Amino acid sequence: MKYRELGRTGKKVSVLGFGCMRLPILGGSDNPYDTLNPEKFIDEEKAGEMIRYAFENGINYFDTAYRYHTGQSEVFLGRALRPIRDKVLLASKLPVWMVESPDDFDRILDEQLARLSTDYLDVYLLHGLSGKHWEKVRDLGVMGFLERARADGRIRHHGFSFHDRPEVFREIVEYAPWDVCLIQYNYLDVEFQAGRSGLEYASEKGIGVMVMEPLRGGKLAGRAPAAVMEEWAKTIIRRSPVEWAFLWLWDQPQVCMALSGMSSMDQLEENIRIAGEAGTGILRKEDKDIISRVREIYLSRSKIGCTGCGYCLPCPSGVNIPWNLSLYNNLFMFDEEELSTMIYNHILPPGERALNCVECGRCETLCPQKIPIIRELKNVEKTLGRKD
Repeated sequence: MKYRELGRTGKKVSVLGFGCMRLPILGGSDNPYDTLNPEKFIDEEKAGEMIRYAFENGINYFDTAYRYHTGQSEVFLGRALRPIRDKVLLASKLPVWMVESPDDFDRILDEQLARLSTDYLDVYLLHGLSGKHWEKVRDLGVMGFLERARADGRIRHHGFSFHDRPEVFREIVEYAPWDVCLIQYNYLDVEFQAGRSGLEYASEKGIGVMVMEPLRGGKLAGRAPAAVMEEWAKTIIRRSPVEWAFLWLWDQPQVCMALSGMSSMDQLEENIRIAGEAGTGILRKEDKDIISRVREIYLSRSKIGCTGCGYCLPCPSGVNIPWNLSLYNNLFMFDEEELSTMIYNHILPPGERALNCVECGRCETLCPQKIPIIRELKNVEKTLGRKD
């Protein structure tokens, strides 16, 4: 395992971090969005094996949040890390959308510490900041709370994860001497949200920048269209799409860590193997040019910018929004019309299909990507729904 300095924290962090958002679930579903279903419980035996394997192979950063697996993730991770708590960096996140008064800051943090069976968090992030949420918690005194929590030992380092426009990112970065930040970044999202400019700006400020969605919700790991595979075939060194995605990130010195939400031992083993190759300067100019062409191919085919983060869940009407949008995107990005249609009509549970949307709009207020979900769900049903 390779390690990098985490900004000005003085900590060294494994280049691959373990995100506990998509842990394996009971029932063995291969669908990543099932892990976000409140009725699906963590397969603690498999997940525990993965946590132990990750630690034994050098991963020292474990990330969770209040809402992951509807609260089960924090509880499970606390138990799983108990024997090695002082040997790892444990991170969780403040659900800023739940904060209504200054008293909520301490109440929620103390609840999370109890869930995690720990007295302190190595990293505490404001979760999924947008301009609206940032203004609310800023005005309620969140920075004073974070400094008090650091002074009394409940947290060691503070930061934020981010989903909004570049100008909002700069405003937040400039507001306080943050220790770390977590941004969505991969070779498709170079100019999306914080993007490369945000990565470089925060790094210049001494902030340790960690990356989420390195495989864009798994989309960069799956089946690739013929045009993409033709580009990969032009490289001198043959690598899998997963390898190209991770090595593109780790080639950039500003990226301290790529946080991956792994849901199987196979994924974990593969990612650890690739992390062993991490390094700046590993990609040639010709490799980077090919990755740029791959990006343009994908972006020209994608219809919806959904990353499968699951913030829109649970839907009051039971619609599995990420799964629906993923099927729609896959149809266009990967030429999977027959497969996407079959899955929508025969595998996706009837109650979770797009046609159940009642247009309440809750999902659109929560979506970090600002997707017009109601409209897109109508497109999903129109395109994939049975015509007989």
